[in-house]
Amino acid sequence: MTEYRDFAARQRFRANVALSPDGAWVAYAANPEGRADLHVAPVSGSGPARRITHHTDQAVRQVAWSPDGRHLLYTADFQGDEQFQPYLVDVEGGTPRRLTDAPGGQHVLGSSIFTFDCPSPFTPDGRGVVYAANDRDPAVQDVLVHDLGTGAVRRVESVPGTLLHAGSVSPDGRWLLTRGTRGNSDADLGLVDLHEPDAPLRVLTGHEGKQQHVDGPWAADSSGFLLLRDRGGEFLSLGEYSLATGEVTDLVTPSWDVEQVATSGAVRAWTVNEDGISRLFALRDGEPVALPDLPSGVIESLCAAGDVLAFRLATATRPHEVVVIDLATTELRYVTSSAPRVDVAFVEPELIRYPTHDGREVPAWLYRPHGDGVRGVVLSIHGGPEAQERPHYNYSGLYQYLVSQGVAVLAPNVRGSTGYGRTYQGLILRDFGGDELGDFAHAVAYLRGLDWVDPGRIGVWGGSYGGFATLSCLSRLPSLWAVGVSLVGPSNLLTMARSVPETWRAEMADWVGDPDTEADFLLERSPITYADAITAPLFVIQGANDPRVVKAESDQIVASLRERGVDVRYDVYEDEGHGFANRENEVRALGDAADFLLAHLVHSGRPVETSNAR
Repeated sequence: MTEYRDFAARQRFRANVALSPDGAWVAYAANPEGRADLHVAPVSGSGPARRITHHTDQAVRQVAWSPDGRHLLYTADFQGDEQFQPYLVDVEGGTPRRLTDAPGGQHVLGSSIFTFDCPSPFTPDGRGVVYAANDRDPAVQDVLVHDLGTGAVRRVESVPGTLLHAGSVSPDGRWLLTRGTRGNSDADLGLVDLHEPDAPLRVLTGHEGKQQHVDGPWAADSSGFLLLRDRGGEFLSLGEYSLATGEVTDLVTPSWDVEQVATSGAVRAWTVNEDGISRLFALRDGEPVALPDLPSGVIESLCAAGDVLAFRLATATRPHEVVVIDLATTELRYVTSSAPRVDVAFVEPELIRYPTHDGREVPAWLYRPHGDGVRGVVLSIHGGPEAQERPHYNYSGLYQYLVSQGVAVLAPNVRGSTGYGRTYQGLILRDFGGDELGDFAHAVAYLRGLDWVDPGRIGVWGGSYGGFATLSCLSRLPSLWAVGVSLVGPSNLLTMARSVPETWRAEMADWVGDPDTEADFLLERSPITYADAITAPLFVIQGANDPRVVKAESDQIVASLRERGVDVRYDVYEDEGHGFANRENEVRALGDAADFLLAHLVHSGRPVETSNAR
């Protein structure tokens, strides 16, 4: 008999992949041995991956090559605390050198702690690196230019409310590109003259209202750089900024988001997110480059060196792998092998759309078990909420395991999801626990309309925002659910807004509500306020070191239920944060969650109301 462990990916990757300057090696952080460590592998596939670091309580996230290909820069945190520190290590291994001496603080490569795409954080001569940090003030994230030889640091200061990120340094070594973000859909690009010691940050993309700008790679002659922008419209397009004129020339303007771009010499490659599926494009000297057929899935962390493209690729039926394309031969090659060894026919999801309460249609991925019969279903709600449910072997095979046991999965992209335009994404702002509840109720109505779904066996599951939504569903739509599982989900928007990382707190008023002036509003939208209505079996999973959704968020809802004598399972992982860095912890937690759901959805059920969704 199979169990979830049989379906789990044999390793999980973090943040980005990085190609060596000569395109011969790829570096990445993965956890086949337990916690995420740094690995390098030959692009040719001529040999196995080589483990560079051997951390015990730390987990590597971001990685980059030095210009000479002899060293790797990476960030790592301690047991999920997200206090990332930068390290430098020889590509042949040895003891990593920590670049900072501050006991805490968050240090970030590129535009996000979650990802880091190809532009290098090194200065072109390899003598310095650029990164962001909140070491001066916990509430303010500055950009630092760090001299690796002397240890001297030049600081570009930010202000509360703007998260300043380090982009990349121009090939001539003069210009530092920065990105300042204010929430998830408003950002500006800036420039600092590194040849002038006291030169201030100059904003290049100042604007009124909200506009998104994302920095891309520099032109080889330092005359400008590529960028993604929405110009206040619905989708991100690809453009080229000229330092001489200050103007942007549009290059690619699809009716979906351009997600990432990478360049190498005369080659330019980019991806477009078309309804959740990644489409890869490439040009050489302005002419289309022949590319191999790719499976329908998700491409992340695109980078280029020489004639090689590298990225992570995942599909609904195969977990994330490091993949390379040789543009000279159009050969597609898998550098890693993470797929589980289980003899089961996986299910391809169907992209459906269901109507919701305000006339919109909600896109969703439906995973239906093979064969006939009436089935239970799990409604899986993604995190973010400004993120997107996409087909990429979700939760390391959880969906495929549930389906193999006869339980379907419906994974919607409700209002607030990315990928469907700025307007749709913005519907969640200051409306957590609001109109999206109607989207969840109408998901159930859609499922009840399928003749193969048992209306008494519908469960709900999610992590982070998805955990919040799960708790909202169970407490505010209690008659619809047979079971629920919340992973690192906030239960109280008021206490969450007061306990998020300090660099986030200035955004809370525009994101969920102001905890100082709108306490009643936040409590009115919080699951904890309606906890007495929860009757379905509940399983709560939490990381003790979570800095985003602190443990007290889960403690509150569990205590409230237990005071009423409601049986709720509560598992706390003492060495984890917001999610899992240790593979064994993740396999155990997701396996336990799956078994909890199956126990209530395979054969058992409970009476439900038959009224239509509100």
